[in-house]
Amino acid sequence: MSDNSTPSDWLQCELGELTEIILGGTPSTEVSAFWGGTIPWMSSGDVHMKIIDDVPGRITKLGLESSNARLVSPPTVAVALAGQGKTRGTAALVQATVSTNQSVALLRPIDERLDARFLYFNLDHRYEELRNRSMGGGRAGLSAGVLTKVPIALPPRDAQRRIAAVLDALDAEISSLQSIIEKLSVVRLGLLRDLMTRGVASTGRLRPSPHQDAAIYVDGVYGLRPKAWRVGLLDQFAKRGSGHTPNKNVPSYWNGGIKWVSLADSSKLDRFLIEDTDKQISHTGIANSSAVLHPVGTVILSRDAGVGKSAILAEGMAVSQHFVAWQAGRELNNVYLYYWLQFMKRAFEGIALGSTIQTIGLPYFRKLHITVPPLEEQEEIAHRMRLVDVDLDRTRDELAALKLLKQGLAADLLSGRVRVPVGVTS
Repeated sequence: MSDNSTPSDWLQCELGELTEIILGGTPSTEVSAFWGGTIPWMSSGDVHMKIIDDVPGRITKLGLESSNARLVSPPTVAVALAGQGKTRGTAALVQATVSTNQSVALLRPIDERLDARFLYFNLDHRYEELRNRSMGGGRAGLSAGVLTKVPIALPPRDAQRRIAAVLDALDAEISSLQSIIEKLSVVRLGLLRDLMTRGVASTGRLRPSPHQDAAIYVDGVYGLRPKAWRVGLLDQFAKRGSGHTPNKNVPSYWNGGIKWVSLADSSKLDRFLIEDTDKQISHTGIANSSAVLHPVGTVILSRDAGVGKSAILAEGMAVSQHFVAWQAGRELNNVYLYYWLQFMKRAFEGIALGSTIQTIGLPYFRKLHITVPPLEEQEEIAHRMRLVDVDLDRTRDELAALKLLKQGLAADLLSGRVRVPVGVTS
């Protein structure tokens, strides 16, 4: 941010020239009189709220006076100093009077040339850079000294405010989409539970719950089920297969055009179809290993890392040994099977948690039972779930695109490559 590519009317400064960097402290946790008071006390995890009007932590006046914590008035920008996860280097705009622990630095502008909201967006955009400036090896952390020397390219203050206004508007749109996704996810879970336990009656409506009409339900492997539904081993309704990893030291086994699902593709699962993979294998790799080319429409489930994630193959693919694959038979709709596996995801995760390593052994799937409605009802259940998922996936894609837009626009605005015209506020 301090190179010569920035506009000539921008200043090249360091944070220490423009801000007071304030560190906090933690009252002794062994003294109850220090805790539960009325003074807001911010921990490093609170930075993930990004815009902070309040924090959950509270200490007493005595706790404040007995520690290095200090009440700081807004506006300030918080930067998390420590943590091996994603927290270190995260910035937040603090709009309330707070104290902090020692793992948070509050940067308070002391130069009228610096706008606090601009500072927040600047440091938020430079998250990876801040992490790279950390010192200390495995338990790397930032410090006040490191932050003091961080360079910043500073446009005139009115330009800072216009930049902040544009990025604020994008953040508002991002927040709105995130809220929609959260609501749709709750609706999806509720609908999935209802459809997999009550199904759809001939009237086209959900069956009455067992509390409303117990006579239409019977006991099953997974609790009460409609009498019209069958229960049996999944292997009775679908052909089960698995996968394998060809020898990685034989080049001819790889990059042969056959998509191969592995744990590297975990982020692509739970999105209905899997259409692309991180790696490909060859027909020679299949012929010389236990790998199998599974046909389009096969339903796969991760039984190792990312346990319980599932997808339907959009084309013929092979899978690694970390997956189970099913080809649905004539009495089982493959889309219904996908949603039934989605419904069972928490159970799969629970089984994996009970093992020494996060995995489910293949013998478990030989005994796995499935609840099977009549085929027409399976298709209706699958159709209703797809309607919700299409809407949810579209919104997720919009959110991903908007985040990418913000990232690119922030880079342009904060470097001066793109200017916000006077009068533009969003």
